Amino acid sequence: MDIERIKELIYKEPSLSTVLGMEFLSTPEADTCQARMKVDERNRQPFGFLSGGASLALAENLAGVGSMALCPDKIAVGVNVTGSHVKTVLEGDTVTATARLRHQGKTLHQWQVDIENEQGELISTVQVTNYIIASK
Repeated sequence: MDIERIKELIYKEPSLSTVLGMEFLSTPEADTCQARMKVDERNRQPFGFLSGGASLALAENLAGVGSMALCPDKIAVGVNVTGSHVKTVLEGDTVTATARLRHQGKTLHQWQVDIENEQGELISTVQVTNYIIASK
């Protein structure tokens, strides 16, 4: 999935994505996109672990990027985010999120986002539903 146009919009000014250190990546698959995020002082708990909220934010932002790439003249807003965290990640590690489109309707997109550590171990699994609306 080519997300270069969306990246220009995201990195144009500070946002949650930039503040938390998300890096969005295009992929060769038309229904898949990826993002990386280094675990550091911007997105960790006081105990040195990746915050679960930061993981959910990564998943929701990535699914939004994917939906906007699929619908270039529309805006995608998350209406439901549900996740499970199954392993901790320490500060210094980098996580990779892979979002796969599960359903593409006219107004709703359903994404499955898996977040893994540098060893390829599953950290979190997140389901995101986006509502697709007309842009202003």
